[in-house]
Amino acid sequence: MFDAYQLGTHALPNRIVMAPMTRARATPDGLPTPSIATYYAQRATAGLIVSEGVQPSLQGQSNPYTPGLHNDAQVAAWRPVTAAVHTNGGRIFAQLMHGGRVGHPDTVGHHPVAPSAIALEAELFTGAEGLRPAPVPRALSTAEVRDEVRVFADAARRAIDAGFDGIELHGANGYLIQQFLSSSANHRTDAYGGSVTGRIRFAVEVAEATVDAIGADRVGIRLSPGGQYWDITEDDIPQLYGALLGELARLDLAYVHTLVTTDDETLSALRKAWPHTFIVNPGGQIGPRPTDGAVGEHWLTQGADLISYGRAYLTNPNLVERLRLGLPLRPTDRDTWYAGADAGYLDYPSYQH
Repeated sequence: MFDAYQLGTHALPNRIVMAPMTRARATPDGLPTPSIATYYAQRATAGLIVSEGVQPSLQGQSNPYTPGLHNDAQVAAWRPVTAAVHTNGGRIFAQLMHGGRVGHPDTVGHHPVAPSAIALEAELFTGAEGLRPAPVPRALSTAEVRDEVRVFADAARRAIDAGFDGIELHGANGYLIQQFLSSSANHRTDAYGGSVTGRIRFAVEVAEATVDAIGADRVGIRLSPGGQYWDITEDDIPQLYGALLGELARLDLAYVHTLVTTDDETLSALRKAWPHTFIVNPGGQIGPRPTDGAVGEHWLTQGADLISYGRAYLTNPNLVERLRLGLPLRPTDRDTWYAGADAGYLDYPSYQH
């Protein structure tokens, strides 16, 4: 895990990635704050940082107090964040996350959109209104699907303008891209639904558009094959994701970043099918989430190139050092994950003997 690695044009000092994690510390209008700059700068010893999910449009916002990349003010507010990471020797990609049906009008004032008008069976946090049942989303027309493709490309350009080293498409965890992949959320009868070819079309077109916008070496994608987040069901997982990776491989994306949400045989086949950098996040596993160095080394022996850690980074900003020296990891405090204040966000010191 502590060997250097060349990710496209980026020389990573180690193979440890900070995984994207929503922290809900942005302003109500989606502006990152000085505290966010400090937070990421503290973790800049990671080989690569992938930011929290960033909405590419107001309609794509899922949660309150999350940052955006869809206007000039947000771009300007991100620049001190990326500069702080770079000043501390780090590299950072912006994760572009469109919530699709995982959104509520009480959050952003826009009705959520999705591949089909199928609501998820869940309650969503809306801020001042608390938890509310997820509404039935509005199904996108064929023309509107193409508009959403352009939304991702525009946000990718803004990310580079804001100083990010690249972007990660959030194709996992039940959000818009995975909703198109899903047989339960996507009942479309046009070119974006039905067959495996139809269900992967949106993801492929988004990848194509972002590659055209900023270059393939600056684009990665996160996947959770078979993951059942936010009421998602997927059929024919090996065929679905095998076809998807086959299409994405011809685009020469920088990486695929996958959670361990399927069986080892399927994951191994996807690794073999992918000719470029393969990042594994063990956090998708059933049961307690492994966070120690042994699990990272295990997945490297299974063919991963990089290992991403999520929750371990919340309370251990110097995670690379702790793993290298075999030091104990500080446990997370769930009450501070989305609290909105600096407490439980910036106040975790380095390990002291």
